[in-house]
Amino acid sequence: MTTKATILVVEDDIHLLEGIRDILELDGYAVLTAENGVMGIERLQGQDAAPDLIVSDIMMPRMDGIEFLQEVRKQSRWYGIPFIFLTAKGERSDVHKGMRMGVDDYVVKPYDPTDLLVKIETRLARHRGIAQMHNNGMASLKREILTMLNHEFRTPLTFVVAYADLLNNSGDIALSKEEMLQYIHGITEGADRLRNLIENFILLVELETQDARKTYDWRKCPIDDLKSVFNDARERVKKLEEKNHTLTLNLDDRLPIFIGDSEYLTVVLVQYLNNAVKFSQDGTPIEAGAYARNGEVTLWVKDVGRGIPADQHEKIWESFYQIDRAHYEDQGAGAGLAIVKGIADLHGARVRVESEPGKGSTFSFIVPVTKPVA
Repeated sequence: MTTKATILVVEDDIHLLEGIRDILELDGYAVLTAENGVMGIERLQGQDAAPDLIVSDIMMPRMDGIEFLQEVRKQSRWYGIPFIFLTAKGERSDVHKGMRMGVDDYVVKPYDPTDLLVKIETRLARHRGIAQMHNNGMASLKREILTMLNHEFRTPLTFVVAYADLLNNSGDIALSKEEMLQYIHGITEGADRLRNLIENFILLVELETQDARKTYDWRKCPIDDLKSVFNDARERVKKLEEKNHTLTLNLDDRLPIFIGDSEYLTVVLVQYLNNAVKFSQDGTPIEAGAYARNGEVTLWVKDVGRGIPADQHEKIWESFYQIDRAHYEDQGAGAGLAIVKGIADLHGARVRVESEPGKGSTFSFIVPVTKPVA
């Protein structure tokens, strides 16, 4: 007979412990038992695989149920195990404490066997559903990362290796100045693209793991010179000049001071400008600027490029998302706008896109104006 799941039962009343074990085994579960929290920890440590669910009494000698729950939740390998308390009617305060600590459910003694079985099955089904969603999400993320590694990292690396090999294998052949410059340019372009991909990937991970929050809290300060932020971003986007784009800056006079991180704001503008270059014809104009309205400062970048269909306006902010990647064969990992969204969250800001296919796009980053704390 195939068992439904493995359940650890922790109960100091030996008769009640055996009764619960028999009920669960008759219903197809594999059962581990322990008579207090200390023995429960020992049973957990002695198993190659963690049980699928824990049922524990609260009032027990040596280590009670609350202490047992605390110890279980300290271990990352046991953290996600569903946990059900067995409680007497007079232990409601302990139940509330357990709920605050992350217990999933409780059953009041004397318990009804059907009620216990239903609660166990419900918690196991929910846990399986969450695990399946997590696994599906991780599988999708892995596919996206593998696609990015396979294509986006390999392509510039091929440039670097190929041009380096040409230089290395030129031997006694005298290269002209033009040929030498071409090879060096190829290596530099590939290296720059690799560096940008790696920097974006690292920043995206920092934003996803909240490490960027610590950086923001450390670096944030009053922003009183947006012009230098825009100029810094323009200097970093070398393809503006390479692709013959003209960039016009339109900043309102006397913009209000707001709290932010100038480096992260520069990253936002770099991502917006890179997108404007990437999705526009060479030589077309690009505009950027900032204005203040209704207690907010809006930083914006406008192009007259490909444009974005209305049904894609929300999706483009997702990690690794690109519009019809297979059709357009666009370069890039699809991380830029996800990075912008993450930086917006740090600033308490909003992001917005106004776009129409064939007519271009305007991307905005809208920051609330808050007075610096004295």
